[in-house]
Amino acid sequence: MTTNIQSVHFDADKKLLDFATEKVNKLTTYYEGIISCDIIMRLDKSSTSDNKLVEIKLLAKGNELFSKKQAASFEEAVDLTCEALKTQIKKHKDKTLEKI
Repeated sequence: MTTNIQSVHFDADKKLLDFATEKVNKLTTYYEGIISCDIIMRLDKSSTSDNKLVEIKLLAKGNELFSKKQAASFEEAVDLTCEALKTQIKKHKDKTLEKI
């Protein structure tokens, strides 16, 4: 799986990039048909502490899965986004198995 990471309005350190890559790679245990992944991390210009925004787009066989979450830290946002994608992957996998 190819993983592309962009950080908008800040420079992400290696630890954060490795964390995000590791979390997304774990999604392949639920579905091996994932081809590529785009992760966008951005600082939102809101006055609250929940200003870390993470968007993840997965390109899977026959489908594109997307999730966007906002949290107080990038790690928490990545966790929330991956959990949402895990649910989407399971639904997608069930739909493709029904067709067979």
